[in-house]
Amino acid sequence: MSRYLGKKVAAALVSFLVTLVIGFVIFSLMPADPVRTLTRGRPTSEEQLAQIRVQLGLDEPVWYRFLTFAGDTLRGELGFSWQFQQSVSSLVAERLGPTLLLMGAAAVISIALGLWLGVHSGWRHGTLFDKVASGASLTLWSVPTFWLGMILLVLFSGWFPSGGMSDPSLAATGLEHVLDVARHLVLPALTMVLVVFAQYVTVMRASVIDELGSPYLLTARAKGLTDADVRRKHAVPNALLPSVTMIFMHLGTLVTGAITVEAVYSWPGLGYLTYEALKIPDLPLLQGTFIIFSASVILMNLLADLAYRFLDPRVRVQ
Repeated sequence: MSRYLGKKVAAALVSFLVTLVIGFVIFSLMPADPVRTLTRGRPTSEEQLAQIRVQLGLDEPVWYRFLTFAGDTLRGELGFSWQFQQSVSSLVAERLGPTLLLMGAAAVISIALGLWLGVHSGWRHGTLFDKVASGASLTLWSVPTFWLGMILLVLFSGWFPSGGMSDPSLAATGLEHVLDVARHLVLPALTMVLVVFAQYVTVMRASVIDELGSPYLLTARAKGLTDADVRRKHAVPNALLPSVTMIFMHLGTLVTGAITVEAVYSWPGLGYLTYEALKIPDLPLLQGTFIIFSASVILMNLLADLAYRFLDPRVRVQ
């Protein structure tokens, strides 16, 4: 186990170092001039522009800027936001909670709904239930997230708040605040669930169908087990392995998918922060959120590898 864990952790560290290089190269080669964007609409001389570049460190050689960026990142310092005049680490800490709330609620609902529909669709494949569930999930999966969010805004904005995370006129603590946040959470979470749950339906359905003709299911039925017991105790545990891997991998990318949803609903999370940073562009802030998003994907892939080793005996003997 220790050797297996060491190999996976080493691979994750290499992936993270490659991410640092890619993140720096992408944002350092952006064609826009951030200094001119920051001073847009204000009379600024060339001398002042040059002074601002010195203050932001844009006059330093590329190699020096990369070493500074990599060293600061490894120490947990993600730079200083040009737009908000605040450290990127503090901005990420402020916005991380709303993103985790939104993504956590959407993930729990979509995983539970997707796996339940996938199991029952695969177990009764070819029936009307299977056709309706598969067709509806695949249709919603193909819908662009931003378009679905705007449609839900038009349809339900009279029933639920259309933007933000809470009503500033209400108290910031107590049951009233919790209920207010829950009402603001409905539309963003619903948008994420409708787009995401179809992936779990598709994978789980295919896995269950693959298990239907297995000899161990015939043996279980021969023992006199009911259909529900055969499905719950034998078919589902074996069919769940591919879905578990996909769940962990998708949890990492779910944070990056929040950008579109948070922008549509003005949800004050990391996705909306990234959207705001793109307007200038605020390079340190964009680099910081890129590192956070990429690290979440790498971490979830590592957890998926470890979980798969415990769930699948065939991996433990390798």
